[in-house]
Amino acid sequence: MKSARLEVSALTCRFGGRTVVANVSLRIAQGERVALVGGNGSGKTTLLRALLGLHAQSQGDLRLDGKAPGNWIEWRQRIAFVPQRQNGGQFPLRVDELIASAGKQAQPSQLAAAAQAAGVEAILQCPLSGLSGGQLQRAWLARTFACIAAGAGLLLADEPTAALDFAGRAEIGALLVNTPVTALIVTHDRELAERCDRIIEIADGQLREQTA
Repeated sequence: MKSARLEVSALTCRFGGRTVVANVSLRIAQGERVALVGGNGSGKTTLLRALLGLHAQSQGDLRLDGKAPGNWIEWRQRIAFVPQRQNGGQFPLRVDELIASAGKQAQPSQLAAAAQAAGVEAILQCPLSGLSGGQLQRAWLARTFACIAAGAGLLLADEPTAALDFAGRAEIGALLVNTPVTALIVTHDRELAERCDRIIEIADGQLREQTA
């Protein structure tokens, strides 16, 4: 497991004629955890999608450990991703199958440890479509932990504690910030943000660093 260094230069994303992320540059050091905060529609999710190569109308330079994404499939294998508010019905899988989709590099012991860390070992045989919002979020977190154990050096998380109760937010937040990996975490959870090394705000597609 090796943390990655993320470098973003002059990243711009558009929807049609509208600029959603505007000339963003960002550096995250190896092992650093950065919280990304901002209002609805500020560009948070679009920025994460662009970092995964999932936003078609984007331009700029992305690098992990100094290497640009030549092949997007290989690039994504180096990233663990927690999506926002997924609907279990979109994925006709059981929880164990979702965790196993972390990739062939993940060993059975790593998959089991990831399930235990996220607290889903009792629902491994359950279909995603039958889970509550909190259970579904934990299932995706388990897959994320498996990706990291298998070698992903960067974690991108979009509201990873959403749909969890107060105790669950505290527990999962602690797991995220204590996982030895570089992380960019989009969150409205102030406690989680304050556990990170830095807090960056995005507004109208532009970044600014928050200071104490």
